[in-house]
Amino acid sequence: MNDRPVEERTSVKRVSDTEVAVTRTFDAPARIVFKAWSTAELFAKWWVPQSLGAQLRSCQMDVRTGGTYRLEFGADAENSFAFFGTYTDVVPSERMVWTNEEGENGAISTVTFVERDGKTHVTFSETYPSKEALEANQGGLDGAAEQFAQLDELLKTLS
Repeated sequence: MNDRPVEERTSVKRVSDTEVAVTRTFDAPARIVFKAWSTAELFAKWWVPQSLGAQLRSCQMDVRTGGTYRLEFGADAENSFAFFGTYTDVVPSERMVWTNEEGENGAISTVTFVERDGKTHVTFSETYPSKEALEANQGGLDGAAEQFAQLDELLKTLS
């Protein structure tokens, strides 16, 4: 993967052989952006890229250090898949770190929120156990620009 802006306001950057990061600045304070990442009802509104055609069938989030999450996607119960893990570090309005425990090559995901002048710069990174694991999971970030655009639209409705 080459560093590239995937659309005007979102960029995806390969940080190292095992880490990739997506960044975007949102026109909202950090507490509101954090709320959209940490409240299941809000998260469910923006996380799945609409172009994917899948639905978020279930969204369970206990966003605190030591809490867990489980996201289930799919058209129905027979054709669904789940992502799950544990929040290992949560500092409200500053950062969230969680594991992805679906397989041995699961990434550690980190999102940081840095507010300046009422806008929040978000960095979402995934660190894999190996270069091969990162390359095998590149498709997971293909929808990042669409996800972040959907988050941007949701943030306009929150205050």
